[in-house]
Amino acid sequence: MLSELLQGIETGGILIIRDSCSYSGRDLLKSFIIAALNREEVVHVLCFDVSEEELRDRLKPLDTQRLHIHNAYSDPLGWTGHPAFTVQQFSLEDLTGLIKQTSQPKAALLVIDSLSWILRHMTPPTVCRTLQQLRKGGAVRAVIGLLHTDMHQRGTVGSVCHLATSLISVAPGVKGNEAVAKITKRSKSGKVLQDEEIFCITEDLTVTILSKPSHPEPKQNNTEEEQADPTANLTFNLRLSDSELEAKQKLALPFVFSKEKKTALLHPGPGTGRILYEPDANDDYDQEDPDDDLDV
Repeated sequence: MLSELLQGIETGGILIIRDSCSYSGRDLLKSFIIAALNREEVVHVLCFDVSEEELRDRLKPLDTQRLHIHNAYSDPLGWTGHPAFTVQQFSLEDLTGLIKQTSQPKAALLVIDSLSWILRHMTPPTVCRTLQQLRKGGAVRAVIGLLHTDMHQRGTVGSVCHLATSLISVAPGVKGNEAVAKITKRSKSGKVLQDEEIFCITEDLTVTILSKPSHPEPKQNNTEEEQADPTANLTFNLRLSDSELEAKQKLALPFVFSKEKKTALLHPGPGTGRILYEPDANDDYDQEDPDDDLDV
């Protein structure tokens, strides 16, 4: 499923890469940037955690006309008076204006490195509202964000991840160059797909899927104690013999209609009882008002 996500994110989708101090997800984030540029997509990157030079590290000389890196690392709070991008500009209006300044007319892929820095200086409802507005379309086609889960409370992480259409949680693997990715993908119909894969990232930031983690299955202990009959040592018999089972099946239970009784009741034959009424001469019967005797 990780390879499928690298091939492209659906329009209006939000992909969250969750990492921690034990394993960084930035190389995987760079792999998504390279994959998008190889598909000739326009990519805008908001750099909060690292500088532009560090983000470009190990990136191939790609088409700079389609890759736009906005420096929010040097002055993220706007203290110098001439910042390139600040955390206060993380809004639908400012991001739309920033992306439309470029010459490319088509919607762009917005990459955020990282959402954790924004969440440290803006309230979670404000960040979630902006992400929800961005996914509705416009200048932004899709969003990819890096989230450091060990920097926030569980409720904050859950609120942001609830908006994601795809979620990748990365953790270190058994070997030094391996990592484990737990992937959750939500379709528009509401179906949720989950997968777990072992992968590694090469020097050129190529993601290689190695295998799926093998979880040991519980051993089936076929011992004589587990297969012993629990009714073997009882003082009474819980089982029926063949003759008793046959007699039980032939027994007609009370208040249960058999097939013959149902046929006789639904299809009465000749000779069944009937009620015959002959009017008497003393009957007080008025043709105009048959219910006259019921009046009080």
